[in-house]
Amino acid sequence: MNRNFKMNSSEKLSELGSIYAENGFFSPVDAMSEGEAEKLRQDFEAAENELNGDAEKLALLKAYPNRLLPSFDTATRNETLVAAAKEILGENILVWSAALFIKEASSTKIVSWHQDLTYWQLNDIKEVTCWLAVSSARKKAGCMKFIPGSHKNVIVPHNDTFDENNLLTRGQEISVEVNENEAVYAELDPGQASFHHGLLFHSSGPNTTEDRRIGSAIRYISASMKQETGDRPLVTQVSGNKDYGNFKILPPPTGRLLDEEFELCRLDNELKKKLLL
Repeated sequence: MNRNFKMNSSEKLSELGSIYAENGFFSPVDAMSEGEAEKLRQDFEAAENELNGDAEKLALLKAYPNRLLPSFDTATRNETLVAAAKEILGENILVWSAALFIKEASSTKIVSWHQDLTYWQLNDIKEVTCWLAVSSARKKAGCMKFIPGSHKNVIVPHNDTFDENNLLTRGQEISVEVNENEAVYAELDPGQASFHHGLLFHSSGPNTTEDRRIGSAIRYISASMKQETGDRPLVTQVSGNKDYGNFKILPPPTGRLLDEEFELCRLDNELKKKLLL
């Protein structure tokens, strides 16, 4: 039977490391108030309206909200989220990506069962994804679901389905059998977050509600990581000050929807397309 995972509010952040090590995830984490999450949403949706008709900039906005909207950069530096990431990764932490995953109201779009680290060409597994709910992400809205303990596997074979109903770039999905009865739903209210391991089996279903499901997938990585290709994508540093020279570390954006930031994002996006092939 499908289960919901709920962390007791009395559990200290320092205890989350052991929960994460055993299950490969923990959820929920109260990162910000619903009002603060609503302000994030309003900022993003205002930017969508301002960029209406410019498909390239709208795509970059979804891929790089933390570079184009200072409010989202601030969210990646949220004290609670960073403290949780430090429990898993240690002191020196970079944000490799913070892309938005959006399921429109009454959308059939899904995310198939997969492991995040399959295609990123990073040299290690010192990564954790923080999925921050900008709007409600309950079961009916297509919240994420996890297979506890599956992060203890190595990367398993995946198939590229190129299913247009799949939000993943190539519709990639695990080619081994996944027992849906073991799935745990990570339901989140606006302002809450979940953390999951890059090898954890996870997926999400359709959004059957009348509201958009908006979440930012903040990919925290250890600064000691590097791309296997030797490329140096754009990152920001949110904890520590050690620079191993493996990435291009940028300061926070100085303004909102700046032309120079769009150009940086455009160039980095071309690089990421190469890396994610």
